[in-house]
Amino acid sequence: MNVVLDTNVLISGTFWEGEAYQIMQLIEQKRIGCFLSKDILEEYNKVMHSEEIIEKIEEKHLAIKSVIIKLLESCEIVDPKRKIDFVKDDPDDNKVLECAIEAKADYIITYDAAHLLKLREFEGIKIISPTEFLRILSVLKEDRSSQ
Repeated sequence: MNVVLDTNVLISGTFWEGEAYQIMQLIEQKRIGCFLSKDILEEYNKVMHSEEIIEKIEEKHLAIKSVIIKLLESCEIVDPKRKIDFVKDDPDDNKVLECAIEAKADYIITYDAAHLLKLREFEGIKIISPTEFLRILSVLKEDRSSQ
């Protein structure tokens, strides 16, 4: 199962031990495949260097470089060939769709209720929240254990 994580999920999983963190742990354990693009990484890096985030990093004693290196080790980086102009209200969201198409991802995982989650699906790729994704994994695990 392959996923693309939106930047908001990456940020959440970096700082809080909630659902996004659980998904990032599964990725680190190689239990699910993760794909990112250079554009997604650049956005993540930009947010990680914002003043507000730097304060959080200092509080949690995290090093930006080590967090990014861990991501690079856990996820495959793709270079989307196709440019998409589908999300008009927030064109930055198109980079997530581009990455998912290039990676042939099964899911895009996002907290973006205003734009991406509204789509529910794009070219056969399901767009869901971290909560929904963990629910799906739980059901799949139950199905396997009952066989």
